[in-house]
Amino acid sequence: MDIRIGTITAAEKIAKTKKLLKLTVDVGIDTRTIVSGIAESFNPKDIIGQQVSVLCNLAPRKLKGVESQGMILMTDTPDGKLAFMEPKEKISNGTPVC
Repeated sequence: MDIRIGTITAAEKIAKTKKLLKLTVDVGIDTRTIVSGIAESFNPKDIIGQQVSVLCNLAPRKLKGVESQGMILMTDTPDGKLAFMEPKEKISNGTPVC
């Protein structure tokens, strides 16, 4: 698995869906569009600048007409909310996760 640190540079809701956000993520080696089912948990404006862990070596897949080029890794908190798998300190985009 090729997991890298990236930063969300843009985020918007996908029309006619409740759960999907279209994210633009700088993963160091390139900038990717990633469709993520996190719209019920996060406001798009609030996650711009958020560092995330991205699974980069997935085959592209179209979701609601948008090609997704990776997957944002998330976890559940003890109270059942979603949380980003993020580095504890600021890390350069593209840094591999070992």
